[in-house]
Amino acid sequence: QVQLVESGGGLVQAGGSLRLSCKASGPTFSNYLMAWFRQAPGKEREFVVGNTWSGGGTSYADSVKGRFTISRDNAKNTVYLQMNNLKPEDTAVYYCTADPDSSGYMYWGQGTQVTVSS
Repeated sequence: QVQLVESGGGLVQAGGSLRLSCKASGPTFSNYLMAWFRQAPGKEREFVVGNTWSGGGTSYADSVKGRFTISRDNAKNTVYLQMNNLKPEDTAVYYCTADPDSSGYMYWGQGTQVTVSS
């Protein structure tokens, strides 16, 4: 069972930055596709950024392009989400998710709260 633990959330002012971390269990993390989703109060969970099987690329939601960046350290089994120029509408619980074997993003962390004040 893949286990994911997010950290790094908090309260920041608009225009500020945060770096979220997600540490994964499993011996083959380097082969996992990883992604970040978020869920704001009263809204459905939405895609933020993630790896894709098609072409080995990375896809960003339009709302975060140019502001958020996904990266990873395979030696640490950790994926990061660097969030710059944060806006109040970025306020949400952020979740990381893993697809270890092309079965889909079915493994989820518990989430970390990001709150951006105006």
